[in-house]
This record gives sequence, C-alpha cells and structure tokens, in this order.
Amino acid sequence: MDQVITRELARYLSELSHETGRQIGFLSDRKGVIRLVIVGNSHAVFLPDLSRYRLASTRLCGLRLMHTHLKQEPLSRDDLTDLALLRLDMIAAIAVGRGGLPGPVYMAHLMPHGRNVTAWKILEPVFPHAIDLDFGTWIQELEHEIARSEPDKDAHDRRDRALLIQVSTERGEAARTSLCELQELAATAGIKVIGAVTQHLARVHPRFVMGEGKLKEILIDALQSGSNLIVFDRELSPSQARSIADVTELRVIDRTQLILDIFSQHAMTREGKVQVELAQLKYLLPRLGERDSGLSRLTGGIGGRGPGETKLEISRRRTRERINRLTRELRKLDLGRRQRRTRRVRSHIPIVSIVGYTNAGKSTLLNALTQSTVHVANKLFATLDTATRRLRFPREREVIVTDTVGFIRDLPEDLLGAFRSTLEELHDADLLLHVVDVSNPQFTDHIQAVENILRDLSLDTIPTLLVLNKIDLLGSEEVSHLCRRYGSLGVSAARKEGLAAIAHGIEEVIWGKSEKRQNREAV
Repeated sequence: MDQVITRELARYLSELSHETGRQIGFLSDRKGVIRLVIVGNSHAVFLPDLSRYRLASTRLCGLRLMHTHLKQEPLSRDDLTDLALLRLDMIAAIAVGRGGLPGPVYMAHLMPHGRNVTAWKILEPVFPHAIDLDFGTWIQELEHEIARSEPDKDAHDRRDRALLIQVSTERGEAARTSLCELQELAATAGIKVIGAVTQHLARVHPRFVMGEGKLKEILIDALQSGSNLIVFDRELSPSQARSIADVTELRVIDRTQLILDIFSQHAMTREGKVQVELAQLKYLLPRLGERDSGLSRLTGGIGGRGPGETKLEISRRRTRERINRLTRELRKLDLGRRQRRTRRVRSHIPIVSIVGYTNAGKSTLLNALTQSTVHVANKLFATLDTATRRLRFPREREVIVTDTVGFIRDLPEDLLGAFRSTLEELHDADLLLHVVDVSNPQFTDHIQAVENILRDLSLDTIPTLLVLNKIDLLGSEEVSHLCRRYGSLGVSAARKEGLAAIAHGIEEVIWGKSEKRQNREAV
C-alpha cells in the first residue's frame, strides 16, 4: 500500500528540521519515489519550476508535497495557494515538536468542481502513525471525481472564457455601473463571462493593481472555472500587464484593449479599419517589452550591423513601420473627406449630426428620420463608420444628417486620436442631436460622459437638442417628467414615435431665427 508518509520518514524530517532550524520537504510521485528535496528557511519552503509536469483543470500534477513546520502551525495560506496553483495531489505539513519529535500532520487536497466554496479541503490533523490511507487508490478516485465534475463545455463554443476583474477606489453605484458596462463590452466582443471579482482599495497596487495574494486567489478561480482570459476594468500599464501575466500565466487584457478589439470586429470601411488598426498598434508598441539599449541595431548601416536583430527589435521596428504606413494612408483618406466636407459646406445645406453614448439608438433614429437602412444592432459600437443621409422638409428645404461613432466613458486616448479626423466633421454641424437611451439606469452618467467628450473636442458651442430615446420602455408620466426636467424631446426611434417633434425642433434651430427676423422686418 502506498502510504502518504511513513512514520520513520516523518521522524527523520522532523529531527533534521529541528537541528537545522529550517523547513525541509520533498516532492514525491504516485509511485512513492522522491523526485525533489527542498530546503527552505524557518518560515517557508520555496518550490522550483514545475512546468514540465502535467497541468490541466481536469487533472492533478501527479506530485505531493510533504514539508515541516517549525512552530507546529497548521497549513498556511501560501501552502494552500501552492496546492491550488500547482494542482498538487496533496500537501502536508508535519509539525515539529519538542526535541524534534514529529507532531500532528496537517493535510489538504483539492476538491472537485462545485463541491465546496473553497477550492480545497483541509483534513483533520493526525499523527504520522495514525495515518491510514491507501494513497494510490484514493488519488485515482479523487482525480476521477475532479474530471467528472468539470463544467460541461460545448465543443463548438470556441469563445474565450473570462473572469472580469474590477479594482476600484470608488464604492457604490459608480463601481457597479462600470462593472456592468464591462460585462456588456465582453458580451459584444464575443467573450463568455464566467464570473466577476470586485476589490475596493484605498490605492491601486503599482505592480499588480491588486495584492499579489488576491491575484493568486483569482488564478485559482480561473483554474477551477476553466477560464483562459482575465479582463481588467481599467487601463493597465505595460509593466502591470506583464507582471500580472507572469503570475497568472493567463492572457490578460484591459478595458482599452477590449474596446479596441470590438472596434476591430465592427469596422467595415477601409477608413474605419485603418483608424482602428492604427489605434491598436499605438497601444501595442509600448507593450512589446522594455527596449534593451545594449541591443540597439534597429537602424542598420555602418556602425549598426551585427549578428542580427532580436525578435523584440524586429517586432518594434515592423510595428513602427506599419504605424507610419497607416498614418500616411489615413492622411490620404482624410484629404478625400475634407474635399467632401468642402463641397457640403459650399452647397449651403445645413448639417445635423447625431451623437450620443454607444448603443443609444443613433443609427435607428437616422433610419427613422430619413427612411434609410443603415445597419443597426443591439450591441455596443455596432456603428463605427460615418453614415450620411438627406432629410427633406416642406418648402423645398433639406438638411444633411450624419451618424457618428458612439462615445463611451473613458474613451481610450489612442482610439480618440485615431478617430479625431472623423470627429472633426462634427465642427461643420449646425446642430447636434444628442441621443440618450433613457431606459438605461445609468443614462444620466451617459449624458455627462458625452458632454465631457464634446467639451474636450470643443464642440460644446454648437446648438444641441437632447433626445430621450426608447420612451416606449417607460411610463408616459415618467417620460413627461424627464422631458421637462432635461428640456428634451421624447422619441421611440424603433417605433417611429415622436419624429415630428424632432423634425420641428430641427426646423426651429436651423431656420427659426431667420424666419423670426424676416417676420419682424416685414412688420
């Protein structure tokens, strides 16, 4: 029978640990063969790299760790974390008693998925001579239960499985709103959200964002749930992203990278694709790794030749070259857009631009007003490419209506920079229709976020009509109250309700002043 540990070996380890004043342990395989002996300090043993051993969420690694505890304490948090991260068969700590005699043995093992709140089970302490366990049979049964309890996965579902992480210095509604928005972004990007973790801190950890211990707990959750991706609800610095990835060995992305990925999926025109790729490369460049000044052979030529460039240098050089090419191409595309803008301005046809938070219903309103068929979807950033249509009024008057990319809280700077040339068209607008999804519980925050972006783009001086969309999802009294409160117009773009009021509002802003002036002059 393969025993967990023999009484003789336990006593030998305990006496040796007592003499040296250090924790001593070993790793053994399922045949009972000792693969590695570890000598630590008085507080802990430090495990080596075990990457060559098997590691999967449905299996254990095939090794068990036995080590001593000088102060007769039970298994520490670090012990349990090592058990879960390395997926050890078992971990045991032998308490060193007086004179080096072995005391109780504290043991723990991992639990099948969904069987417990924690990932492990701590057994009752028992003295070495009283351990009665056929380890070989027991570990086979445990691993079979772990494999059988693995959450069912659809073989055809190739979506990333992600844990969402929010580390916030704020509490209350603001934090909940931000996490809900991250969940929407993840769903739009085609990610299957497995769970979400929120931590409130007085200040963000400069290296790991959160504490390293909490990060390891999250990794345990990821292994237990089969997640292969961690998404942070904040922008990570290049060093933070690398540090977190080193600890977790999982793919790590932040909110900015998630938004960029969504833009990449939804860009349809050549101009939109160039803008998104440019933003992605600018975001990626500082994250390719720290440049080693001793390896500077990027320029080539005399004094720059050598045995060759490193992969990192090649990646950085090619990225810069691609950024330069895309920048030149975007300038050419901008030239064509400026020419079209000039023709519109010369035609003296008023321009009405629809702006608003993402998924507020801007494209649906454009379709309803102009009877067009611009693509719409109940997703964030479904529209990235500017659409332009004409809206005709009585007395042979008409306006040009343009649909723009949706805004979002904390819009990434690289993305805003790439789309700045597109957003500059808003400066030619005679009127902005600020569309708001009034059915969204956070619509007031959305209004403020859009107004902040318009202010940053120096667009806050252009006349604006606030349009509360999706009023069909609210009661009539509530809609009336909100319209009075915000001085806005209520509309249901999907049901084409309230369009006449918007048309009247556009007429009043565009031609109302001149008509009133003409009437006064006639009198």
